[in-house]
Amino acid sequence: VQLVESGGGLVQAGGSLRISCVASGHTGDIYTMAWFRQAPGKGLEWVSEINSGGNNTYYADSVKGRFTISRDNAKSTLYLQMNSLKPEDTALYYCARGLGETGPEAYEYDYWGQGTQVTVSS
Repeated sequence: VQLVESGGGLVQAGGSLRISCVASGHTGDIYTMAWFRQAPGKGLEWVSEINSGGNNTYYADSVKGRFTISRDNAKSTLYLQMNSLKPEDTALYYCARGLGETGPEAYEYDYWGQGTQVTVSS
């Protein structure tokens, strides 16, 4: 199983960015998928998750109303649309595959991508 993120970059505060995660080597549409992030000097933070069918989504309070998670199972791709970005959103963003019923804990996810850097300037 391989997860590969892309789409990160440098954006000004208030701007938007969409990051993607392409999965290979598994039947992706049966798994919950999630985005986590890690800011410099801080721990891993759960950002959002989406169930296998794409009809249930969950968000951390810090991004609710600004970020939208989605997936295209036909393309084995997970997305995170990030709007109204803030400097505190600066982090390395990871996608992860969930093990059954999942939540915000890292141990509930078995495969991780290498991360894509998002930097928001003030």
